[in-house]
Amino acid sequence: MKRLDLYIIKKFLGTFFFSIVLILSIAIVFDLTEKMDDFFEHQIPLKEIVVDYYIPFLPYYMNMFSSLFIFISVIFFTSKLAGNSEIIAMHAAGMSYHRLMVPYAISATILFVLSMWLGGWIIPKSSERMLHFTDRYIQHFTSESARNIQMEVEPGTILYIESFQRRSKIGYRCSIEHFEGKSLVSRTTADRIYYDSLYNWHLEVYTMRTFDDMHENLQRGELKQVTLPITPDELFITAEQAQQMTTPELRHYMQRQRERGSGNVKAFEVEYHKRWASPLGAFIMTLLGVTMSSRKVRGGMGKNLGIGIVLTALYILFSTVSTTFSVNNVMSPFMAAWLPNLVFLGISIPLYIRASQ
Repeated sequence: MKRLDLYIIKKFLGTFFFSIVLILSIAIVFDLTEKMDDFFEHQIPLKEIVVDYYIPFLPYYMNMFSSLFIFISVIFFTSKLAGNSEIIAMHAAGMSYHRLMVPYAISATILFVLSMWLGGWIIPKSSERMLHFTDRYIQHFTSESARNIQMEVEPGTILYIESFQRRSKIGYRCSIEHFEGKSLVSRTTADRIYYDSLYNWHLEVYTMRTFDDMHENLQRGELKQVTLPITPDELFITAEQAQQMTTPELRHYMQRQRERGSGNVKAFEVEYHKRWASPLGAFIMTLLGVTMSSRKVRGGMGKNLGIGIVLTALYILFSTVSTTFSVNNVMSPFMAAWLPNLVFLGISIPLYIRASQ
């Protein structure tokens, strides 16, 4: 690695983190202005606001808009290099356009690893506090009841609950069916079901039917204890839960929900694929930014910055729209997460070929 490489890497990362501090500072001011009434209404202590909301706020939004920060950073300092004729001097010294991209690729790799680490392990734990704070004081989004729950809690065991209350951990009108292959071997119905602890559930006023070939055995009772490998919290599936899981936890959760036959995992699948697609966007946005700003043009960097902000806004909008399409079953979660990258990669490659020539 030459001194020139270190110079470009330093410029890239320095501009990136400076833009983060600048833009997030502005974002915090606007957010604080918007939520000030909520903070005063609930008389929230200052320490709780800072620790549980704004400290998790920073890495969460930094990672969410990392593509914007990367693109603007590349446009800004590369336009400045081109405007000062430094890129012309590099070419005059024998550095090819492809060789010029090496320090940019190294910087993008550093940001890729940082984004993967933040999005996969750090942000899920910190966003748990932020979402809990938001749900408690600003916008209530967690549900206290669920209806028509049906899932395979373990292979061959199907649980159905007509309604369930989170706070009391009590469900009404439930059934538990056991299958061996495609044959129903037993079916238990109950007026009420409630959770005790350690996967122990209790059935009240139950009827149990067991089937043996052509024979049926009937058993009734007031109370019966059963073991089901599920907790009440798992009955309440919300999109916000996806943000609170590390990448390994998210992968395990999706696999478990698919085995149980739960169909409400689209948001979790989109979140999982976006944790890979968004960090890789660092390379695409770096490539696009360099190809757009490496030539010295009239008007300086203002024109490039304007175009860069518009393109980044389109990238974020495209990503949001594709996510909505996936949740509404218009496209697959994989395609929803990767389509913005594929589209902008298709734009970047011809521009790169043209710029290198």
